Parts: sequence; structure tokens; C-alpha cells
Amino acid sequence: MHEDFWRARWNRNEIGFHLSEVNPWLLRHWAVEPGARVLVPLCGKSLDMAWLAGQGHRVLGVELMETAVQAFFAEQGLTPHIIENGRFRCYRHGELELWCGDFFALRAEDVADCPHFYDRAALIALPPALRERYVAHLSAILPERCEGLLVTVDYDQALRDGPPFAVDDSEVRERWGAAGWSVTLLEHRDVLAENWKFLKLGATRLDETAYRLAR
Repeated sequence: MHEDFWRARWNRNEIGFHLSEVNPWLLRHWAVEPGARVLVPLCGKSLDMAWLAGQGHRVLGVELMETAVQAFFAEQGLTPHIIENGRFRCYRHGELELWCGDFFALRAEDVADCPHFYDRAALIALPPALRERYVAHLSAILPERCEGLLVTVDYDQALRDGPPFAVDDSEVRERWGAAGWSVTLLEHRDVLAENWKFLKLGATRLDETAYRLAR
């Protein structure tokens, strides 16, 4: 997925992946004490970041599209302080930091104090080759002791091109397990009835699953 692809999606406002409310999986399964710094890869303008900050967390979102970063702060009614660090343009306000740039340019020193991460729409935004690279890079830069909340979607990929891409349970366990993570399934639901676009495609299932990852 190239930068031009995502720029075109944002310019056309084709952002069906963006939720207009806090993700219910996050509300049900986030169990981290306040004060922790939380990494949110490929964050878009997700309302989940504001919720995490409201729970007392320091939030570090990383997003390629500056349009999304600017929209997040505008929609939250916040005026961020902006600085450049060479690899990213960093937008900051209170406990919220959104770094605009290439996720794969993120280094271990950038996230050394992030013992937690949250992935609702990062892994499933990527085709298989990039998913492998994403898991490897995230695993390489995060602290040795770390936990994450991962949300995936699975359906018949033959029905449509991603994103979102279908990621099944076996792939989650294989990719993350090979990278040294323990994988715990927290909840699994078929949400097809709530998604008319997939119903129109003739899908017979649309499975969402939440996992806790730890090492």
C-alpha cells in the first residue's frame, strides 16, 4: 500500500475504516492502569486515542497522512504544538502525540517507554507481505516486556480487495507467535448483520476478533 493510495482515499473521504465512536472492543477489553504510554500504529484520526488519553494514558499515534492528523486535532477542538524531529512531524497537545510519517521509520528509542500498544486498524490495513514486515518491525522496536490489544477482521477475501484485509486466527497465531508473542483470544463475534456493504457483496460471515498479545 503506497502513500499515494492512502492520500487518494483521504482526499476522496473514502475512510470507511474510521469509526464515529470509540471502538467497542477497546471499551470491553482495555485493562491497563492509568499512566502508561500507549503506541497506536497507523492511527488515522481514531477517536480511540482521545478515549485512551481520557483514561489517563500518554498516547503516541503514528500516521502517514497529515490530513488525518490535522483532522484529529481539529475534531477534538485542540490546537497542537508542532515540531520536526527529522523523521516525523510531531503534533502534541497534553497527553496526545501524533507523529506524521512512515511507521517503518519508527525506532526503538522512540517507543522505549511504550509498554502497551493498541492495533484496531493497522494490521488489517496491510496486504500479506506488509503484514509480515509490520509485525517484525513492531516486535523489534517495542520494549522486551510489552502487551497489546489487537482487533482483526476475517471474511472471504475473494469477495473484495482490501483494505480491510482478512486476517484469520491461524495467521495471527503464526505471525505473532513466531515473533515471540503469546496470543490470547479475548472475544470473537460475527458482525455481518451490522455491515451492509459486506451483505451486498454476498458475504456469509464477517468475523471480528480481539486478542491480547504479550511477551
